Amino acid sequence: MITAPFELRRPTSVEEAIQLLGEGGDDAKLLAGGQSLIPLMKLRLAAPAIIVDLGRVEGLSYVRRDGDRTSIGGLTRHADVAASDAVPQVLAEAAAEVGDQQVRNRGTIGGSLAHADPNADLPAVLVALGGEVVAVGPNGERVIPASEFFHGFLTTALAHDEVLTEVRVPSAARSAYVKFNRRAQDWALVGCAAVVNGGDIVAWTGVADRPVRAEGDWRDAANRLEPAADLSGSTEYKRHLAGVLAERALARAKA
Repeated sequence: MITAPFELRRPTSVEEAIQLLGEGGDDAKLLAGGQSLIPLMKLRLAAPAIIVDLGRVEGLSYVRRDGDRTSIGGLTRHADVAASDAVPQVLAEAAAEVGDQQVRNRGTIGGSLAHADPNADLPAVLVALGGEVVAVGPNGERVIPASEFFHGFLTTALAHDEVLTEVRVPSAARSAYVKFNRRAQDWALVGCAAVVNGGDIVAWTGVADRPVRAEGDWRDAANRLEPAADLSGSTEYKRHLAGVLAERALARAKA
């Protein structure tokens, strides 16, 4: 399908992008890689009047290790995250599972996290790692913990005039990501990120309207999950998958 008409703005700095978002208000939408927003626009499920394309903003694509932390620019492509030796294994594995090669070559980590699809791969990884995102808006910069970033279906803590400029994660050595889907390029029906860091840390995607981190024993947490039933599977089926994938992800992380 063809998108509804819109104006395209192409800022060359984060400050200019923030200004354009402020002027456009609720009618303006950021475009980072376009692999989530454009399909929604083609289906007329989203119809922003103004698109603020970040493609010309320099300095937001990088992966660097700062001591025991890895910092990733918001416009870093999934393919670059997957290929980096500086990111935790769980993040590299999840980035390598996003869509197909074309999507990974165009989609960005910041765009995926800001989109906050409940079946996306990266949000659960950020939550499992205890990462954080850096958002810049008209009032300056703020750091948002992953545990507070995802608010619900396609909803985050980002204000409409903020830009996600950086993702920060601990440089965890023992971690893994496992997901189940029907076809290689599909969204995760259920996915699980596991981090072994003085204890077993587990977070799931596809089991709620946002990523879910297990509190207490992960087996008990898995049994308490209430994922929505749909054409892909029943609540019981997805709950069972969550437990199986958690066990597999932890086994891989400890191997």
